[in-house]
Amino acid sequence: MTVSLQLRAGHQLTMTPFLQRSIQLLQLSSLEFQQQVQEVLTTNPFLETVEPEEPGTTDAPEAPEQAADASPDEAPITADGLDELWSGGPSDYRSSRGGDDEWDPALMVPGTPTLREHLLQQAGCLRLSDRDRVLVHAVVEAVDASGYLTQPLDELAALCPLDPPADDDEMLVALRHVQALDPPGVAARSVAECLRLQLLALDADEHPARGLAMRIVDRHLDLLAAHDFQRLQRELGCDEPSLQAATVLLRGLTPRPGAGYGADETQFVVADVIVQQSKGKWVASINPEVIPRIHVSRFYASILKGGREGGGSPVSQQLREARWLVRNIEQRFQTIQRVAQAIVDHQSRFFDYGPMAMKPLTLGEIADKVGLHESTVSRVTSRKYMSTPRGLLEFKHFFGSHVETAAGAPCSATAVRALITELIGAEDANRPLSDIKLTRLLEQRGIRVARRTVSKYRDSLQIPSVEVRRMSHRPQAL
Repeated sequence: MTVSLQLRAGHQLTMTPFLQRSIQLLQLSSLEFQQQVQEVLTTNPFLETVEPEEPGTTDAPEAPEQAADASPDEAPITADGLDELWSGGPSDYRSSRGGDDEWDPALMVPGTPTLREHLLQQAGCLRLSDRDRVLVHAVVEAVDASGYLTQPLDELAALCPLDPPADDDEMLVALRHVQALDPPGVAARSVAECLRLQLLALDADEHPARGLAMRIVDRHLDLLAAHDFQRLQRELGCDEPSLQAATVLLRGLTPRPGAGYGADETQFVVADVIVQQSKGKWVASINPEVIPRIHVSRFYASILKGGREGGGSPVSQQLREARWLVRNIEQRFQTIQRVAQAIVDHQSRFFDYGPMAMKPLTLGEIADKVGLHESTVSRVTSRKYMSTPRGLLEFKHFFGSHVETAAGAPCSATAVRALITELIGAEDANRPLSDIKLTRLLEQRGIRVARRTVSKYRDSLQIPSVEVRRMSHRPQAL
């Protein structure tokens, strides 16, 4: 066995710390990126924010040029853009604005009240003693976002600042007060109790199947969940039409009474790109509101240049990080704009005609068009959104699988889902379309797809099966 030394030449890709941070910033959402920039601004003295020019500081003839460089909040609003935002004309907007530059159109949109606010508003109208009002408010505060009361009543009684402490009967009375509020089923301690409260809120004369539905909820809810209708019919001792009517009534209830109200914490989504039509072509442009207005301070940079600090000092390192961040911001939005424009060019028919015109698209196809790696395109499209005339859509919305048509050309899965929705929406209520019938109708239109694929697409659209749709319409037919 001999020992020897060998010299080999080779290439190895090494990611520098700056490159790693650049990739990390690229995959952040707009809000996360802005938060990251704000954190750097507070720690790096070489970065400064660019203050927008004050109106009226320059002469009047230069006003049109200022409008092009002004911040998004100060940019003038044209009549064309007004028609897209409001149903009224420009005069209506100006009169409501009243010349206030700080006026926000979003303030005119009514917010959805939370379940807690809705319950407290109703509780304020009840004629209660001071002691009962404290207990009712304690129950309301314990109701979760779904509308359920998961905390035991004895624990709530211990949290109430009352002397003497509330007993079980008082807490039960407070619970009944809350359960009598809208929406029906609120403050229930189980699914069965939630459904029972909703059934009690119905008129027995208008809903003859309410009594049988109450028996199902009290004793046989597990059989209903398992869809064991034959055994359920034997246990209840009823005929098939009565069971179907009770089942339809139960399916009309909601197991989460608080789902229709606003959440306590609102999650905001900011559009990275705005898609508009210009001269017959769809153009994707970066939303100016998401671009940080920062630059490297020339004053501090000149002081460092004239000083004696070495290139490896911490201050010099901060200067390099500041310059890198400014370059990275420009590169980030250039990459996002290139990818967004490539997506818009490929899916231009979607913006013209809707979801049924969506084309199949993969990350690799966009990567080839813009000359980037597929992983880079994946990071760019992650948690990025477009503001389009068709709504606020995520970049990932334009990608998806495809199926073959009779001519051999691919068809987007989004287009197939839109076609299934159209077919079911136009079906006869007394004779709903089965998945097999939907498969044949799609085949008549040149789309070859398996029945299980149709079932999968229908489930993803949250459309019930043909049996459930037929059952829901049967009482109306009788």
